[in-house]
Amino acid sequence: MLRFVLDTNVVVAGLRSPSGASAALLRAGRHQQVTLLANVAMVLEYEAVSRLPEHREAAGLDQQAIGDFLNTLVGFLEPVESHFRWRPYLPDPDDGMVLEAAVNGRADVIVTFNVRDFRDVPETFGIDVLTPAQAVRRLQA
Repeated sequence: MLRFVLDTNVVVAGLRSPSGASAALLRAGRHQQVTLLANVAMVLEYEAVSRLPEHREAAGLDQQAIGDFLNTLVGFLEPVESHFRWRPYLPDPDDGMVLEAAVNGRADVIVTFNVRDFRDVPETFGIDVLTPAQAVRRLQA
């Protein structure tokens, strides 16, 4: 089974657009068609960003519904302990925790809308970096 790390922008897109590729990846994780990995820092960021008014309102959800979404997500994520830190390796410090979860969790793929921010990760770490649409196609292959 493929092992994916979802950047926060993918989780938020899945929350905001239930019919998009990001939501399809979340459903694939819930249905155990893919293993979704995250570390504690990522889950905290998922929560902080998902609860921002602009995302909550765009999704048409109240704080309780956001909490339910996050609790469900945490329920099917495979937790990753970071035994080695890879910061500051990437230009955006927030991407460091994504890379750390991917490396320490033996991920096959990092899924993000900011593919270019992960520049040489595929060559250096052997982890593919894909957009949500590309990741869905990989699952369907």
